[in-house]
This record gives sequence, C-alpha cells and structure tokens, in this order.
Amino acid sequence: MSTLILIPARMASTRLPGKPLADISGAPMIVHVARRAAEADLGRVVVATDTQSVAQAVRAYGFEAVMTRVDHESGSDRIHEALLALDPRGQVETIVNVQGDLPTIDPAIIAASLRPFEDIGVDIATLGVEIVRDEEKTNPNVVKIVGSPLSATRLRALYFTRATAPWGEGALYHHVGLYAYRRAALERFVALKPSPLERRERLEQLRALEAGMRIDAEIVQSLPLGVDTPQDLERAREILSN
Repeated sequence: MSTLILIPARMASTRLPGKPLADISGAPMIVHVARRAAEADLGRVVVATDTQSVAQAVRAYGFEAVMTRVDHESGSDRIHEALLALDPRGQVETIVNVQGDLPTIDPAIIAASLRPFEDIGVDIATLGVEIVRDEEKTNPNVVKIVGSPLSATRLRALYFTRATAPWGEGALYHHVGLYAYRRAALERFVALKPSPLERRERLEQLRALEAGMRIDAEIVQSLPLGVDTPQDLERAREILSN
C-alpha cells in the first residue's frame, strides 16, 4: 500500500501553549516526532500545521510541512485537508495520523499500526497497550478499548471509554491515539457529523463506530509519552537526553 504519514500540529494548546516548538535536547518537539515517524520507514512524512513558524522549523530540519486552515475542529479534519493538498490524484491508499505531541514514540509501534489492514474488512487501525498500573484503570484521562480478541495481539474495537471497562476479570487496554486510515475510510469519517456518544465521552473515534465502521487495535508493548503539561515536557526531555 502507498502510505503517507501525517503529523497534525497546532500552536493553540490550552495546557501547554506553543508545544510543537518546545525545545527538547536542542530541537523542537515536532521535529522529534517527525524523526520517529521517518524511522518507521513506511513512506512520506509531512507535518500539517496552521502556523508558519511550525512549518519553518520543520523545514529547517529537512522535513516537509503543509499549511492547513486554522479552524479545524480535529486532527482528522486537518490531515484530510493536507491529504487533498499533497495527493490530489488519489494515489495514496493509507494515511497514518501520528499525533504531534509524541516525541518519544517508538517507530516500531508506528509501523505496527498498519498490521490490522491485513484484514480487508478493517476501515481504521489503531493501537493499544495493556494497563499494568491500577490507578490508570480508574483514571478517566486514560481511554480504554473495549474489544473482542481476534488474536493474542489484536482486538476488534467495540467501544472506547473513559470509564473502567470491561467489568470482571481480565486485561484492560489503554488506547494509544494513533490512527491509520484507508483513504476511503478517512473521507467517509470527516464527512460524518459528531455523534451522540462521541460528544458524551469526548472521544472522536466513537463517531466511526456509531456509523458502523470497523476499527481494529494492534496490541503493542510500548506506551508513548503524550506531552500535554509542563511536567510531561520535562519527562520527555529526560528521556530524550538519555
């Protein structure tokens, strides 16, 4: 499959303003994400941003950037605009959306996100990690995948929730917010209106499930650090300095 990795980046973060350009070991955070994405060796890597300073920083380190509108409600809308600008002839078959605040992500798990597409019935692929810390099982900021096991390393997602679920004995899985889309699935998804469960849980992926789209999750061992706060940024600096 022809694959395009897109990294949405916007400066208007409420908890950590300007975070795409936050310095980590001498380079902007967004550049570290682009490096990890390139190391996954899946195909072309492009940062999609609404801010010229982000685009300039990315290009200064030898990566591609494309400008997008400032009024997008989600990263999915941003990457769809970027896709149309970069590939108007429709040659790209698969799009991987790597969040721009994952500077420590293992390139191997980016590559793993495409494995569910071995099944032609899968519309969207994503990642999960087994939760091992008890406090994360009840933390609403840790999104859980409720899924039907297809193999030792794959779930068919039935629901995503901030609650502790499913109930009973067994593993719980932390959803990693990285998505791979078949092109037709991305086009269908961005044409849908926000759904009731999406609004209630504040989880965009529920829109796809409510519309009958299939999402499978590859279970991986590495949980990337999402940088949302100054404390997260310090942790990322410690990790990457070593």
